[in-house]
Amino acid sequence: MRRVKPKPMFKQAVDPKRFESFIGIADLINSNYPDMRALLAQILECAAGLAGAQAAWLLFREKEAGEFSFEIALGFGGKAPRWFSLEEGEEIAGRAAERRAAFILEEGNTYPRFFAGLSSQAGFPAVSLLAAPLSCDNEVLAVIGLVNKKDGGRFTQEDLDWMEVFAGQAARAIRNMKNLQKAHEEIGILRDKVVAGHGYHIFVGSGGAIQEKLSLAKKVAASDSSVLILGESGVGKELFAEQIHLNSPRKDGPFIRVNCAALPEALLESELFGHVKGAFTDASSLRRGRFELANGGTIFLDEVGDIPLPLQAKLLRVLQHRVFERLGSNDLLTADARIVAATNKDIEKEVEKGSFRSDLYYRLNVLPMHIPPLRQRPEDIMELAEFFLARFAEETGKKIKGFSETAVKEMFAYSWPGNVRELENAVQRAAVVTMNDLIGPGDLLLPLDRGKTGDSYAGKPFREAVQGFKKSFLSTALKNNNWNQTVTAQSLKIQRTYLAKLVKELEISK
Repeated sequence: MRRVKPKPMFKQAVDPKRFESFIGIADLINSNYPDMRALLAQILECAAGLAGAQAAWLLFREKEAGEFSFEIALGFGGKAPRWFSLEEGEEIAGRAAERRAAFILEEGNTYPRFFAGLSSQAGFPAVSLLAAPLSCDNEVLAVIGLVNKKDGGRFTQEDLDWMEVFAGQAARAIRNMKNLQKAHEEIGILRDKVVAGHGYHIFVGSGGAIQEKLSLAKKVAASDSSVLILGESGVGKELFAEQIHLNSPRKDGPFIRVNCAALPEALLESELFGHVKGAFTDASSLRRGRFELANGGTIFLDEVGDIPLPLQAKLLRVLQHRVFERLGSNDLLTADARIVAATNKDIEKEVEKGSFRSDLYYRLNVLPMHIPPLRQRPEDIMELAEFFLARFAEETGKKIKGFSETAVKEMFAYSWPGNVRELENAVQRAAVVTMNDLIGPGDLLLPLDRGKTGDSYAGKPFREAVQGFKKSFLSTALKNNNWNQTVTAQSLKIQRTYLAKLVKELEISK
């Protein structure tokens, strides 16, 4: 082995053509690449070209693993070296990493067995090797091995000098890519959190029914038990999940959202639990899953009723034992995250049909919450509509004062099957299309099947119209249930005490 002093870097006059080539290489390796593997492939190709090597390989260090693993090879005719992982000091590449210095090794000098093995694997005689660590901030990120000069000669001191300089540039490019990947990961977390205000949705709704649920959310927040939030699509289940997190001892930890219905089974498993490099075709590097990212905080599993049965078993394991494995790995990781789940499905019927595991349902349903639909809390309609209008008027740059009397009547008459989400969309659409300072019914573009309840509220003040609607709605519900308040409260999915309070306040009688 020829030991080389790192300075002076070039003992001879610098070859102008080689220098020009190096400048071009520096630009290439510091360009934008879609992922780490693409960058490493470019680095290895440039290194081989700079030194005029017949073949080359690269070992890359995943920080989490603490060891180097084989990543890519060039010039071996499909017979890549069979080194899959090693630690510092192990084999030739490990020794280059340990010494933080490049060196040249020639057949017959020190490691005849190594060259014999390399020649056998490569399919051609290996006579000269240049090993170079790619180090940045005293951390070796990768090791490059160059095999044989194309012209039949041996690697020279000049080759090694150039590789020392190249290695520094390449290491910085790798570090930049690592930082970029870390930034993307952190941005993903922030994107999950930063939606409004100080990172979460602004909670709107002062009606009795919704405030009762908010009070319940704050009570269950103190526990670390799983919560299952039930309700129709668009009622605001995610907002209640946020409130549970924000009022819990984990409020300073991350709040990670996962839409379980948005991804197919294979991708959902990787999204939840992460994967190791090589776990599947496109798994080019290790990836942390959402349970890891939620460590110390809360993970919100939206549309949990859509999780496929095979994956339900793995989720059950997390709930029971607080451990999981990355896809493609047997190493157990701890899941220190509170689980809040939500679904718009009748989960008990799904259990009866066999499409949802009963044991998982019971584990999730420790603290159940049912969020009533918007049609059962009309007192929130105008507060929500005015909140959305203020936001969308600002976005569109229009000076919109509010809603016309007819528009208010139509909003109260409509049943809102899409709940708060549909109301938000309707107001946004109206803010975009209106040419007036008041939103009219034609701007809302609500479906025509609006019912007949709106006519009786025409011309009345807003508060009086709301009170009249609630009295009519509850009177009809009580009449349909033979004035049994317990049964009526169950059908409306509200507390009986709240119903009794409304009956008294609105002076409802047979």
